[in-house]
Amino acid sequence: MADAVIFDMDGLLIDSEPFWRLAEVDVLSAVGVPIDDDLARLTTGLRTDEVVEHWYRQYPWEGPTKQEISAQIIRGVMDLVSARGEALPGVGDVLEGLAAAGYPMAIASSSASNVIAAVLERLGIGGYFRVVQSAEHEPYGKPHPAVYIEAARRMDVHPTRCVALEDSPNGVLAAKAARMRCIAVPDHALAHDRRFLIADAVLPSLAEFRFDDFTRWQQEWAELV
Repeated sequence: MADAVIFDMDGLLIDSEPFWRLAEVDVLSAVGVPIDDDLARLTTGLRTDEVVEHWYRQYPWEGPTKQEISAQIIRGVMDLVSARGEALPGVGDVLEGLAAAGYPMAIASSSASNVIAAVLERLGIGGYFRVVQSAEHEPYGKPHPAVYIEAARRMDVHPTRCVALEDSPNGVLAAKAARMRCIAVPDHALAHDRRFLIADAVLPSLAEFRFDDFTRWQQEWAELV
């Protein structure tokens, strides 16, 4: 059975992916990048600096540095989180249920630490998490597994004893590369992405999370080892 549960944040705990796309389109369009909402979805799950680098390679701009552009995007997201952020359906019940069952929990997010802090404050859920790990502290962001491996290390739990919950293909790839079991809760716009096929289970929403299923899945996974 799992010794810990690790959550992604954006698009899983909070409906913030639209905020990221809004901020990216607003800031990048201002420097001449021809980006729209659909194109912004292509980089879902990446760190902000990696998103900016992705677009700079294709449409290099003059003026603001990449670091300044990243900071503008992050500030835009934080403002939107503070004004409009809401927990996604099922979040409260899942966190309360896992806590009651004794599972230590962590966050492993591509977002910067200050964005994570803003989300936890807005939703009032910071007390559930033993560890909060941002990929900004790692050499590489998702789909590299570093942020998951470090979150597990800080919890003193081996990665193979962790279950990750993710909403993006890049996040699922990161969790599986860390050798964790992964439950995918796909963003509806990305639900047919074939990269979700490597997840160990798929749910349409955290509101569909059932502890009987969670126990059964773990028993089935143990039989496959």
